[in-house]
Amino acid sequence: MARPVEKRKHRNAAAIEIHRELARKIARHAQLPGEHRTAIPDLVLFRRTTPTACYRATCEPSLSVFAQGRKRISLGGTEYLCDESSFLLSSIDVPVQSQIVEASEQVPLLSMFLRLDMPTVREVLSRDDHPEPETREISVQPHGLAVGETTVGLLGVCARLIELLETPEDIPFLNPLIQREIVYRILRTPQGERLRAIATTGDVSHRTARAISWLRANYFKPLHMEELAEIARMGVSTLHHQFRALTAMSPLQYQKQLRLQTARQRMLMDGIDATSAAYEVGYESVSQFNREYSRFFGQPPMRDIKVLRGVKGPAITAA
Repeated sequence: MARPVEKRKHRNAAAIEIHRELARKIARHAQLPGEHRTAIPDLVLFRRTTPTACYRATCEPSLSVFAQGRKRISLGGTEYLCDESSFLLSSIDVPVQSQIVEASEQVPLLSMFLRLDMPTVREVLSRDDHPEPETREISVQPHGLAVGETTVGLLGVCARLIELLETPEDIPFLNPLIQREIVYRILRTPQGERLRAIATTGDVSHRTARAISWLRANYFKPLHMEELAEIARMGVSTLHHQFRALTAMSPLQYQKQLRLQTARQRMLMDGIDATSAAYEVGYESVSQFNREYSRFFGQPPMRDIKVLRGVKGPAITAA
C-alpha cells in the first residue's frame, strides 16, 4: 500500500508552546471521551482515549488539526498519517477508512474539526492580495486529501478560534473573521493548492467537485454518466479520469459507498430495517443490497448494526 513519506522537521520553541496551548484549550472543552459540538457553527472537538480498529468514515471539505495522539486515514490505497504536528485538509466529500492508532487515558487523542465554508474560501481567493503558498508542494497528489505540518500561524489562529468559546457573546462577530484567517493560513501552505483548485471556478478540479456535490445530494437516484458529465461540463471519459484522481474511485463506486454508508447510518440511528434502508437509498433489489453491504462492511446488515450498538467507538460519519 502506498503511503506518503513521513518528514519530521525541527519545531522551534514558539511552535511547541502554542501547540501545547492548543492541546490545553481542546482538553478544557472536551473533558470526556467522544465528539463535542460547540457554540461555534461547524467546529467540533474530539477526545479519544483508546485506539480503534479500522472503520468507515466520511470526509467533507474541512480542516482537522491534531494536538495529541495519532490517526491513520486511507483513501484509494494511500495512507495519510496524522499526528501532533499535523493537519488534515479535505477539499471534497469522500468516503475513507479511518483508524485511531495512538490514544490513551493519560495521553488522549485531542483534535479539532472545522467544516470549511467554500464561499469564504472563494472570497479570500477573490482578493487582489490573496495569499500565495510560502512553498509549493513537489509532485502534488491529485487526491482531495492532504496532510501538512501545522505552522505557527495556523496553530495560533486555531487556538484563538477555540478561545472564543470562553466568550460566547463575541462569536457572531469574531468567528467569521477568524475563519477567514484560517483559510488564509491554509492557503499559505503547500497543501492549500488543493483547496485553491477546488474553489477556483473553471478549474477542472472545481468542475469535478460540482459533479461530486451533485452525486452526494442525489446518490439515491439512478446514475447516468452523460447527465453527470453535463453538470461537470466535461466529457464522460474526462470526468471518469478526474473523478478517480480526486476520490480514488469511479462515480459508480462513489455512489455505492454513499448509499451503503447512508443506509448503515439510518439503521443505526433511526432503527429502520434493512429492507426499508435499501429502498430508501436507491436499491431496487434487497438481495443485491444485502450482498453489497456484506462485502463492504464484512457482515450482513442487521448483524452489523447489532455489533455497532454494542460497541462504543468513533462516530461512523466523522473522519
